[in-house]
Amino acid sequence: MSASSIIMRAFEQGKGVLRLAPAWVPRSFCVPGRRIKLHPDDYYALGAVRGGLDERWFASTTPADNGPLTSPDEGLSRVVMQHKDSVETALLRDAVAELKDRLIGKRLWDKHRCWPMYSKFFDNQGPLPHHIHHRDSHAALVGQLGKPEAYYFPPQVNNHGGDFPYTFFGFEPGTTKDQVRKCLADFTKGDNHITSLSKAYRLQPGTGWNVPPGVLHAPGSLCTYEPQKASDIFAMYQSVVNKQVVPAEFLWKNTPKNRKGDLDYLMEVIDWEKNVDPQFVAHNFMAPRPVRPAAEMEAEGYVENWICYRSDSFSAKELTVPPGRTVTIRDSACYGFIVMQGHGTFGGWEIESPALIRFGQLTSDEFFVSEDAAKAGVRVHNPSQTDPLVMLKHFGPENPDLKIIN
Repeated sequence: MSASSIIMRAFEQGKGVLRLAPAWVPRSFCVPGRRIKLHPDDYYALGAVRGGLDERWFASTTPADNGPLTSPDEGLSRVVMQHKDSVETALLRDAVAELKDRLIGKRLWDKHRCWPMYSKFFDNQGPLPHHIHHRDSHAALVGQLGKPEAYYFPPQVNNHGGDFPYTFFGFEPGTTKDQVRKCLADFTKGDNHITSLSKAYRLQPGTGWNVPPGVLHAPGSLCTYEPQKASDIFAMYQSVVNKQVVPAEFLWKNTPKNRKGDLDYLMEVIDWEKNVDPQFVAHNFMAPRPVRPAAEMEAEGYVENWICYRSDSFSAKELTVPPGRTVTIRDSACYGFIVMQGHGTFGGWEIESPALIRFGQLTSDEFFVSEDAAKAGVRVHNPSQTDPLVMLKHFGPENPDLKIIN
């Protein structure tokens, strides 16, 4: 069956709601925290040379950039069309190209001609190096997009905090550019101590952070739900983290060939004002905010909170349907979602949060909702007598339902 036929049949089967297969991504420089429900035997399913599978990508049309050993279609979500014992899949990227505004809506299709975001779990036992994602102007020099992102720490996948549940952001106010430049110059001499210029914040499950492009950050070891712009661009500015040496190639990653070795370029990538912002917490910390007055939502049979709401490049909500309740949920834009807890139905689909997933196994916990289906409303039913049904919903840029909070 052709990819086009699979896509059309899947779209019709779900009445505008597509079922997606898990997309697992390894990182050679990370040790998995083992909280994303992958079977214990499968965290190194791609081989030790690729590193552990510590990420799962959601609603992704963005290929992972993992160097020369990257697998074909790594990081790309696949649409599932299942009929009895027959299973066919096609790339979500191809589904967007095939269905266009029927899937993502005229507003996004006309402006972007693609699905311009994705989300992920990253699940690390230890902290990541202090690193940076480029702004659009610098990313364009290597043919990529800039990358704003955001974090939310779901309680359901944070039964332990890992080795270092704190994240460094930016630099302490008063830090000088000469101090930072010296750290970069010392990158190959051992620990360059760049986080000595920064401040770490303790991470709290059920809350999150906004991370603008150009802001250095060293994510801590909570399992993190991370909506972001459709890009996998970064550069590592810390040379040793958690006793692991960071290769110098990661310092110069995504640097134009004619600027490699040029410390001035690395400094230019930094959005200095945002990094030394004395009100960084006030401008970037995110506690959940009710989508509507809580009493109104509870009377209708659900609770929904904005969990990522400070960027116009994406947004995210957490939806909870209590035991025994049925509700129709309406949104003004298309979205992907991942089921975090419980089981039930979503439109015509059976949905559930699995306890354990084998590498390559299909699940019923991830879907993509077309704009028309979202606007018409989807009936969500929780048949459990005890367990809430909880899902995280990731939206594209300029969500009409969101008032940006800065």
